[in-house]
Amino acid sequence: MWKKSSKVTDQTAAGQVGIRKKSKVPGVMIMQFVEEIPEGKSHPDFTRKPIALTIQEGKLAVFKAIVIGDPKPTVTWARNNGDVSDPQKYETNKVRPKTEQKKEGEIDPKFWEILLSADKKDYERICAEYGVTDFRWMLKKLNEMKREREEEQAQFVKSISNLKHIEVKGDGTASFEVDLDLLDLSSRIFVYKDGEMIEYSKDMDLEMKHSLKQVGKKFVFSVRDLLPDDAGLYQIDVEDVNMFSTEFKIPQVDFLVKIQEVKAIEREDAVFECVLSNPFSKILWVGKNVPLEQGEKYDITVSEDKLIHKLVVKDCMQVDKGIYAAVAGIKSCNAWLLVEADNDPKLQGKKKTRKTTQAGGSSLDLTKIAAEQQAKLQKERAERIEAAKTAKAERDTAGGGASSTSGPGSGISAEDGVSGADLGSGSTPGSGSSSGDQFGAGKETRGDTSRHTGHAGDGRTGVATDGAAGCQSGPGDGEDANLTSGARLANSASGKGDKDSQMHLTSGLSDVYAARGKPAELACKLNSNVDGVWFKDGEQLSSKGGLTISKDKSIHKLTIQSCKDSDSGQYEFETNDYKTSATVTVGDAPEFDPDELHNFSKPVVVKVGQTASFKMMYPPQDSLEIKWFKDAYELKDGGGVKVVKEPNHSRLQIKDCLESDAGEIRIQLKNLFGTVEALSRLIVLGKPSPPKGPVDVLESTDSVIELKWNPPSDDGGSAVTNYIIERQQVGQSFWKRLGDVSAERATFRDRNVSHGKRYTYRIYAENPEGIGDPLETDNIMAGTLIFPDPPAPPKVVSAFKNCVNLEWTPPTKDGGTELLGYLLEKRKKDTNQWVALNPANEPIKALKYAVKEVSEGSEYEFRVSAINASGAGEPSRPSLMVCAKNPNLKPYFKDPEDFMVVRAGNSARIKINYEASPLPEIQWLKENEPVSPWFNIVNVEGTSTLIIPNSKRSDSGVYTIVAKNSSGKTSFDIDVRVTDEPKQPGPVALEQMVHGKVIITWAPSPDQELDDRLHYMIAEHESNTRIWRPIADRLYCLTYTTNIHSGREYRFRVYAKNDMGLSEPSESPKWGINSCKASQFTALPALITFERPPSILVPLKVHTPPKGYQCYMTCAIRGCPAPNVSWYLNGICINSDNHYYITNVHGVCSLYILRVGPSDGGEYKVVAINSFGKAECSAKLKVKAYTTSVYSGQEFHFRAYASKDMGLSEPSQSPTWGINSCIGEDKRLCEGVPVFQTGVTRL
Repeated sequence: MWKKSSKVTDQTAAGQVGIRKKSKVPGVMIMQFVEEIPEGKSHPDFTRKPIALTIQEGKLAVFKAIVIGDPKPTVTWARNNGDVSDPQKYETNKVRPKTEQKKEGEIDPKFWEILLSADKKDYERICAEYGVTDFRWMLKKLNEMKREREEEQAQFVKSISNLKHIEVKGDGTASFEVDLDLLDLSSRIFVYKDGEMIEYSKDMDLEMKHSLKQVGKKFVFSVRDLLPDDAGLYQIDVEDVNMFSTEFKIPQVDFLVKIQEVKAIEREDAVFECVLSNPFSKILWVGKNVPLEQGEKYDITVSEDKLIHKLVVKDCMQVDKGIYAAVAGIKSCNAWLLVEADNDPKLQGKKKTRKTTQAGGSSLDLTKIAAEQQAKLQKERAERIEAAKTAKAERDTAGGGASSTSGPGSGISAEDGVSGADLGSGSTPGSGSSSGDQFGAGKETRGDTSRHTGHAGDGRTGVATDGAAGCQSGPGDGEDANLTSGARLANSASGKGDKDSQMHLTSGLSDVYAARGKPAELACKLNSNVDGVWFKDGEQLSSKGGLTISKDKSIHKLTIQSCKDSDSGQYEFETNDYKTSATVTVGDAPEFDPDELHNFSKPVVVKVGQTASFKMMYPPQDSLEIKWFKDAYELKDGGGVKVVKEPNHSRLQIKDCLESDAGEIRIQLKNLFGTVEALSRLIVLGKPSPPKGPVDVLESTDSVIELKWNPPSDDGGSAVTNYIIERQQVGQSFWKRLGDVSAERATFRDRNVSHGKRYTYRIYAENPEGIGDPLETDNIMAGTLIFPDPPAPPKVVSAFKNCVNLEWTPPTKDGGTELLGYLLEKRKKDTNQWVALNPANEPIKALKYAVKEVSEGSEYEFRVSAINASGAGEPSRPSLMVCAKNPNLKPYFKDPEDFMVVRAGNSARIKINYEASPLPEIQWLKENEPVSPWFNIVNVEGTSTLIIPNSKRSDSGVYTIVAKNSSGKTSFDIDVRVTDEPKQPGPVALEQMVHGKVIITWAPSPDQELDDRLHYMIAEHESNTRIWRPIADRLYCLTYTTNIHSGREYRFRVYAKNDMGLSEPSESPKWGINSCKASQFTALPALITFERPPSILVPLKVHTPPKGYQCYMTCAIRGCPAPNVSWYLNGICINSDNHYYITNVHGVCSLYILRVGPSDGGEYKVVAINSFGKAECSAKLKVKAYTTSVYSGQEFHFRAYASKDMGLSEPSQSPTWGINSCIGEDKRLCEGVPVFQTGVTRL
């Protein structure tokens, strides 16, 4: 990280300088006293600084900080408005940070951090890893720590759940997850690795090493670009309290043989294989970014030595093709699976049958490579053990009897550079001895005259595979595993330090399980050449009665020639008050009945699709381990394999056998005393595999092609009878059968070929079970290759930031055969590499091409090659260098919306997409004035967004966006309405003037003055139907007259309505049988009259619908007597025109146009006339023009028709619009880039 530094002019002390630096921790400033920091030293710094606290009065406040620096810095605390020297009120404690290493005899602090976040099922594994053996003590202390930790966590979180420990994903990253229900969402999150704070990004898209993503309560921490240094203890804290800890371990493993690309045919199995450098029980297989598991579709197997890993994709289909990967630790390799269609003409229209062949697999001898690697690992391991023993002996000699102690959980000592598991000679418990000079560390005591010393080690033993006793040791429990420590302790107690510090046991005895009648051997090793005595059950032994005692320098051996039951017992070796002991147990190795073994050895023969069964009887035995193998791989229960294990027999069933299931079948019985195996073979009769390739072309002339191949590797269990030959000419789709060839011959001469033509051949092998899959050849040309001449250099037609249009002319000579197409290449400026833009097997047919694979602002040149039956010829000369950038383009807006309704109180977002070159300046206006500075304007390339926070009704209006660049200026208006659900109208009154009619009047809604689009709707409820139904809508007046019937009861509801919806209704009183009728007016004076001239209550409004949309115009008129209403368009009466639907309902006059056309634009006028006068109102209707999109490289013609109910008129045709046409000043023609967009308008 870049650090800003500056010198301070005033020195802090004589001979010192003051250099100010910024720390990695925000808010921390460092004062450096020297010009250069000596190597290995560092200035003080905070890895965690104190954080602000807000607590209740009277509570304890704790401030924490982590400080680093070498030499060890002095830490002082202070406050800005008081003294902290009062020891009764302020207490300063120094605690060991998380990264501090444990002292000798103590448990690693990481142990408790890991346990606090671990599952209970993992307790035993973690304790074994850290050498803790006192589980009761561990659980008691862990519960206390958990209670303390939960109290601390309760200050910041409500709950912690869904803990997922760190693991490597298929995409090569490692991540862990935890759900935190935070009390305060603003709490700070810190992440530590091995106690040191690490920086992370909250944006997963940023390419930082570490990232922390939050989705609701879930926190996901990820590490990318994994390296061995990424291993360690990761912890996530909220403020200063730990919430979750997880340890990331990276195994030391790599790929010796990586998986290879596999090409398979439909319904064929695909095989991926790899070899690892170290044993790995299970690796992660990923197919198309999805983890794969063992099942019906995938077969995942591991060799016995855990080095060879294999994935079989069964019954491949087209959906299975993609990239497959093998992930081991942080290492991975991947390869493609290509699935080719099965174009067998015999299966045309039929379901393709499952194939019995397997595609892929490594071409190397993986078993041999794994065996060599296993031998190498064993050799390295032996060298490490020997080096550790030598180093320990040298330290013991130099230490003079120094003793070591262990704490409650001390376990195996690994200070010699080798783990406890490496102290033995075998690789795993139960394996035989692999080296005669490596020994296990048994139990060693000192100063005890008793001959009975008890059991040695932890009981790990070895068994040789041939039934002979092996010699092996593993890690012991507690002090039993550290032999030299026990020897030094005994030596200090007896006072013989000088002598015993030079002589001690370096490798003790190990328990032995020996097969009856087989030899067994006990051995131990000292660090000096001294004599010793052997004992059995307290009695001294000598070389007689089948026992041989031998000594080779410092190695002492006891050999039992032929083990008997009486040889079982406790054996001890003692020298100079040192002794080591082990137990010998004699028993029977597993065995088979000879008759059963003979029957089992007979091969099992089945056909493809049938079930193969194997059964083996054996005498019941204790601790018997039974395994089935096919070739070198173990068979386990699952998928199509069924394994049954009973006390006296075991059965194996393989369902739906394939030819790949054929091979050696082996059953293995194993106990503590030995191993026995029985062999059989599975033969699966099926169709033969394809003949072996590659196909050799013995002769290729203008009239003859002769081929030669090899017999198939698998004949399907029966001999091949003949071969079938088919041929396909390149460019054609059908296959022609040429004939059959007997199995004795593996050659074929095709005499019916044409010079220059290319052919592909298929060769099938046939046996009594049917015809197998074919061997397909590459394209073979009849005669010699004649390539075409180079074409002319490509010509640049046009260039844009994402497209360059080219064209060229064909070559003068085509080589005597038809041209198949062209190969186009590009070269970027200042580079020497030509990159093909299309594969050679997918030639460009036309003499032009639009290159989309370009980067904006880069310069390119292009060349083209002609392709005929012989292949691609010499390329043309390069084209002129062209830069991929747009020509100057006047701004224009794409799909803008010109009307928008927003609920008051919500934020309004007006988003406008545009295209322009160069990028324009954007300005937003409201009513031709700049918008308020409180509004937010967000401009990104191609988009501008105006955000109105907490919109109010006063924010309604016409907003204008103005885009301006060097090519021109464009603006667009958006009508924004900020409104809310309307308030209900005032009281409703009913009045009857004429019999059979009721006048409904109401007080206006309070929102009528605020919203010019507010109108009213009336609903009616009458006693006969008992339902509410609308009777009038879109009323802009405050009165309405409706018909009623006598003898019925009526109620009316009036709603206010706007763009947001309906208000609550205002309901009228009931109008029914007993209501006052018109007769109530009889008492009025005779001089009163209702006659009046026409008047306009609600005038017409301006409308601007797009072409093809509907239009509804309305106004309200009153007068008495009822006036005669006429509609006019541009001064012409349209009352009788059927194109318009005109109504007049109680003074509400409406005109409806179903689809607006250009001829409907103009001024509409309503004229109302009665005997007392005349009234009129008018408004304009403007029809928006229709726009469409055009593309470069094409010519366009347009026709316009007039349409009415009687049909279409004759068309009017536009001029031709083509490649060289220019739209104004823009010239925006580029393939795939629209010139005009159709606008969207809301009425």
